[in-house]
Amino acid sequence: MNNISRYTKIIFLSFFVLLIVDGCKKQPSEMAKTLFKRYQNKVFMELDPEEFSAAFQQTLIEKKALMTNPKLISAFYQKHNFAPVFVMQHLPKEEIQVAETYYARAGEHGLDAKMFQSPQIAELIQKLTGKNSIKTKEEAYQTMAEIEIRAANSLINYSNALQFGVVSPKKIYARYYTETKRPDSLNMTNVLGTKDIKSFLDSIQPKNPQYIALQKALQMGTTAPGMTKTETERILKVNLERLRWKNKPLEERYVIVNIANFGLNVMDHDSSVLSMKVCVGEGRNKTNADKIEEYSETDKVSDVPFSRETPQLSSEINSVQVNPIWNIPQSIASNEIIVQAAADPYYLSNKNIDVYENGKKVENPETIKWSSVSKTNHRYSFKQQSGEGNALGKIKFLFPNKSSVYLHDTPAQAPFKQNMRAVSHGCVRLEKPLELAHTLFGDGSQYEQIEKDMQETDPKARSLSLPKKVPVYITYITCWAENGKLVYRPDVYGLDIVLYTHIQKMLS
Repeated sequence: MNNISRYTKIIFLSFFVLLIVDGCKKQPSEMAKTLFKRYQNKVFMELDPEEFSAAFQQTLIEKKALMTNPKLISAFYQKHNFAPVFVMQHLPKEEIQVAETYYARAGEHGLDAKMFQSPQIAELIQKLTGKNSIKTKEEAYQTMAEIEIRAANSLINYSNALQFGVVSPKKIYARYYTETKRPDSLNMTNVLGTKDIKSFLDSIQPKNPQYIALQKALQMGTTAPGMTKTETERILKVNLERLRWKNKPLEERYVIVNIANFGLNVMDHDSSVLSMKVCVGEGRNKTNADKIEEYSETDKVSDVPFSRETPQLSSEINSVQVNPIWNIPQSIASNEIIVQAAADPYYLSNKNIDVYENGKKVENPETIKWSSVSKTNHRYSFKQQSGEGNALGKIKFLFPNKSSVYLHDTPAQAPFKQNMRAVSHGCVRLEKPLELAHTLFGDGSQYEQIEKDMQETDPKARSLSLPKKVPVYITYITCWAENGKLVYRPDVYGLDIVLYTHIQKMLS
């Protein structure tokens, strides 16, 4: 009896131990259950969130080179405890695969799908979703980690490209002073946190009619008159990029000058209420000798502007000066005024130019031996007084800017009859300055004063402030849609070439 009792006790204890062991056995995690249910790979039942977190952190370090913004992506995942956000939230809806189709169509935007790593993501997803593709949990962790890294990086890159452009114009152009919004860390972090990738990608597709027109022409393989297909394609690509930059006027009323078109428009509620020809600064590519089609991905082109090129900028016209006095810039004084004065002792008086030596007016400048004055000697300064021969004409429009440029009248009317109007020292000469004044000031006493002063035979300089500042944008666009057709302009400053080569660097 004792033996039987002892045997029973042993059986009972053994059974109890088995229950304890079985009870302590680790249960599958929610991540494991979810992935196994989706893809029916038994390996997924072994997955552990803490083990994945450790593996993912190591992969983030090892695969740093794959990411454009490694710190931002790492910070995002740290905030989410290094969980597989994309795999868990978006793969069930096949949204990452949806994203791939958008990336694959990047060529429609003049971009290269390779920059969004679409083939690599597709290969990793196929491996993850294949029933028997993954053999070990370590392999599962590695695959999931790489999907997270590539998916996050590609979504940021694609979003940035379509919403802000591939390159920052301020970084590639020496004379670019237009406020241009670029993606910041908050913007990119919000992109990673999107709940519906397809809706987000649909929302960021540019809807500007100009963009759509250029995009359509690119997809159709349009060839512009007098250009090759390659040249046309590249011009369309660079102008699509310009349209992606967030530097467009937000105001309903503004003045816009397109350097490449030698034209000015006053815009009001998306309609031009005044247009005119302008002359802009001389450019490095006036003869169009350098062609955008001649440049390859290996070319290293930096922006080296000709000294007289008009800068790209944004500002606000705040006042005008009627019958202006021209404070002649030192560069013009050294290279032109002194040379002319040396050749003709009466040049300065004939042009109504006063000379100042160390700030004091010189009464008899013709007594100075100008041929002996060095170009680097800056003790002389020059001012051209108001009058018929004044280089600024009878009115100039002022706006704050770093380049000391403005819009102004001119006595030199012949260039307005030419197609190539890159002839100034950098400022913008106006074909119809009085009409611009009327458009900006409107009817009333101020405009009447301007009109009267411009007709004076003994002109005196007068400054008038605008009742309301008007934004002014000096830009550079070589292709746009107009009346249902595309208009192309020569790359007079070579800025298309500079932009194209930088886009290619970003895409390579």
